[in-house]
Amino acid sequence: MAGGSREAGRTVTAKVLAILGAFDAAHPRLTLTDVARRSGVPLSTAHRLVAELESGQALGRAPDGRLQVGPRLWELGRLAPGGLRELAHPWLQELFLSTGENVHLAVRDGVEVRYVDKVYGRRAVPIVSRTGGRLPLHPTGVGKALLAHAPDWFVTSYLARELERPTPHTITEPGRLARELALVRAQGHALTYEEMTLGSCSAAAPVLVGGRAVAAVGIVLASRRARELPRLVEPLKQAAAEIARACSATAHGPDTWA
Repeated sequence: MAGGSREAGRTVTAKVLAILGAFDAAHPRLTLTDVARRSGVPLSTAHRLVAELESGQALGRAPDGRLQVGPRLWELGRLAPGGLRELAHPWLQELFLSTGENVHLAVRDGVEVRYVDKVYGRRAVPIVSRTGGRLPLHPTGVGKALLAHAPDWFVTSYLARELERPTPHTITEPGRLARELALVRAQGHALTYEEMTLGSCSAAAPVLVGGRAVAAVGIVLASRRARELPRLVEPLKQAAAEIARACSATAHGPDTWA
């Protein structure tokens, strides 16, 4: 459950953080009851704290009356160090301009892929990823690129999980997925065909720094254009390589890039 556990004796700060943590990419708008349920904060307490957060513009109201993240949190979020996002953005922009396709940058966050930047156009195919959002690793191109270069112990643990199956084409069989990841490592890129969303396919390449995949760059196309995917692999890998070189040239440690 988003927002933390329900243990007794939490501080006010912990409760506020739990309330804010109730919102995520899949739940951008919530009723007060939803907030209380997802945060584990009693309804009466949630009502009081939410009112204070609204007063400080940390939360706001959508046109339908549901709660949503307010402008103050957005302003504070913009102050967070851009790190990898700022460093990689020029290369994402260049890749978008050269291909005309949706391009995004992602990092591994636990057992999920987290999208940190995206460049897209009006004519490109709609995609489910959104900046700041999370999706499972195995059905996405960027997720496969990251998973293929994760430590062996992590891959073993991941394959032992019950894997989500967003579409009938999602690879969830551990043995088959392990072979797919080995192929990704061997060829230096990942391909998916309608594994996350029906109607779309993707290619992705890892950003390798010191042998570690600190991020992945992906391109998404409509499935009807799947035959065009191979020609996009080389510019995709070049962009990932340029971002890796830029990362290597910075004084920041890899854990600060995302």
